[in-house]
Amino acid sequence: MESFIPETLHAFLPNVIQLFYLGAIILFILGLKRLSSPATARSGNRLASLGMLVGVVVTLLDREIISFEYILAGIVIGSLIGAVVAKKVEMTSMPELVALFNGFGGIASALVALGAWFRMTDAVLPVADLLIMGLSVLIGGVTFTGSLIAFGKLNGMLKGNAVIFPAQNVLNIVLLGVAVAATGWLVAQPLEVAPVLIVSGIAVLLGVLFVIRIGGADMPVVISLLNSLSGVAASFAGFVIDNNLLIVSGALVGAAGLILTNIMCKSMNRSLTSVLFARFGGSGAASAAGDTGDKSIREVHAADVAVMTAYAKRVVVVPGYGLAVAQAQHVIREVADLLQKKGVDVRYGIHPVAGRMPGHMNVLLAEANVPYSQLYDMEEINEEFPITDVVLVIGANDVVNPQAKTNPGSPIYGMPVLDVEEAKHVVVFKRSMNPGYAGIENDLFYNENTYMYFGDAKGTIEDLIRAVKEL
Repeated sequence: MESFIPETLHAFLPNVIQLFYLGAIILFILGLKRLSSPATARSGNRLASLGMLVGVVVTLLDREIISFEYILAGIVIGSLIGAVVAKKVEMTSMPELVALFNGFGGIASALVALGAWFRMTDAVLPVADLLIMGLSVLIGGVTFTGSLIAFGKLNGMLKGNAVIFPAQNVLNIVLLGVAVAATGWLVAQPLEVAPVLIVSGIAVLLGVLFVIRIGGADMPVVISLLNSLSGVAASFAGFVIDNNLLIVSGALVGAAGLILTNIMCKSMNRSLTSVLFARFGGSGAASAAGDTGDKSIREVHAADVAVMTAYAKRVVVVPGYGLAVAQAQHVIREVADLLQKKGVDVRYGIHPVAGRMPGHMNVLLAEANVPYSQLYDMEEINEEFPITDVVLVIGANDVVNPQAKTNPGSPIYGMPVLDVEEAKHVVVFKRSMNPGYAGIENDLFYNENTYMYFGDAKGTIEDLIRAVKEL
């Protein structure tokens, strides 16, 4: 199909295209900046979406890439699927949805790079483009299958425990070496099919082997790392097809994902290599018991907690994955509203790795319309615990475990945690005494100022609401 752009405009078209690309990139940067705060995240998402729309439209008007019929069909089908998923997805399923997004981003970049290879005839691409093409296929393939495994672990289709077998790291290194060698073969013999098949096959296998060895406790780090890899793959694909917008937008995603990965690792006091190659989380974690001795737990019920909280000056809520599983974010906000009417200062203490993805608790509480001003990061809220009357720990475990500070033999020793034990009273909402994802005992449960409130989080909080109303 011939281009519908008048011939007189063709001379100016390249500069106009680049100007629109620059505008889209500015929108990406502004959107990314606003995503750093819950209060501005929605507007940031809209800015970034507008930038992507501008980029797609301008690219389509730039030159004929493929029949518009296929593009329009893809837009309609993709938009319908996206709209249905966005409406139907539960907050507990948000982490695995993000994992899928990462995977589809990775495979899209790999397919773009493969498409450029399939279009080659005798006019072979430059050496640098061939090298980047191989790397884009490799990283995109790893991101795709790795994200699918992460999705399976988060969804419960696969066990969340780390899957370890002998010489696993050696095998991964050998496969990576073969993939790099095959990329070199592709550069030397660009029209050969074999190196492309080898790189693609190893990429798919490496993604699986890369993620199966990582336990559920490290999933927030894995998701942010896969997000970074999807951006790197997209940026490489941009070099292959000579698209500046794809290069810059991919680099932004890659850099943001890497920064977030670093933040997650610092929040767990672990290095990235430790997350990727060490054994941690689930049943594979070392079983480390604290000095609980003959101590017993103190069990309470709704009426007890109602009295403790209704007559307190300050209450801090510490949410965890259990809150998301029970879909209890709305009822805990109702509790907070009731307490605030009684003059209680209610705040929420958020640990960076609480949940199964970065920012999981922030998104969960935002869905329940919890005011952003009530959300406090770990560094901020830790200063408040000594002057807090009651802490309600709902579904959190490892992120409030004092072993991180007191037991050098614990797998989580050195990990920054919420200092909830410094409050006057701590109430732990929990189904049972089972350990968290790290698979270790929680000394907090046996403290003299800790009380256990057993049951499903949503049901126990609903009982608490009724008890508070009856006071």
